[in-house]
Amino acid sequence: MKIHILQHAYFETPGFIADWAISKGHTLTYTNFDMAFTIPFPTNIDLLIIMGGPMSINDEDKYSWLREEKDYISDMIDKRKKVLGICLGSQLIADAMGEKVYKNTEKEIGWFDVSKNQSTDSPLFDVLPDKFTAFHWHGDTYDVPRGCDKLFTSDATANQAFSFKNRVFALQFHLEIKPENIDLMFENCRSDISEGDFVQSEESIIADKSHFEKNKDLIFKIMDVIEKL
Repeated sequence: MKIHILQHAYFETPGFIADWAISKGHTLTYTNFDMAFTIPFPTNIDLLIIMGGPMSINDEDKYSWLREEKDYISDMIDKRKKVLGICLGSQLIADAMGEKVYKNTEKEIGWFDVSKNQSTDSPLFDVLPDKFTAFHWHGDTYDVPRGCDKLFTSDATANQAFSFKNRVFALQFHLEIKPENIDLMFENCRSDISEGDFVQSEESIIADKSHFEKNKDLIFKIMDVIEKL
């Protein structure tokens, strides 16, 4: 399988997803927006993965490539490619499918539970528990686009994930993240951490290392499902 990754910041890598892809023998290519990159983007791919980043999807004046990226994501969805978006990536998918992305009522930074939407059926639900703890670092949210299935919710964020025709998946939370990536997020985005009911301290975030192996298991299961669809 040919997988292309849109990476917006050097510290928000595909993490455990890359480990999964390598273990399966899949081909990985990258567009690194924080480095030199070329347009047009590749179209002979099987799966597009859109990573997170510290910018807003509305920062087109600051990051002019956002316009081309949004067009590319929309084109890949129209071409019926498999698409997976994480955090900022999920917001870019929502935008590409016609929904606005806006400030959430609460920031959500740290380890918080997400729960299945029990009124929705999804192949992901066959391999995931009803509730699990994921890592979050976001202040924006979106409405679920028309024609999509709402998958997960949390106390701070009503729309944590959605899917479209079981080939486009948008996850607001992070399961792919490794400890070293969180350390780099502290270094680069520490100013995001402020007082809030759903904002944990750095000490709390790094206190329980068991979260990472649990999340690795979950993202491997999700990728196995996407691979077979």
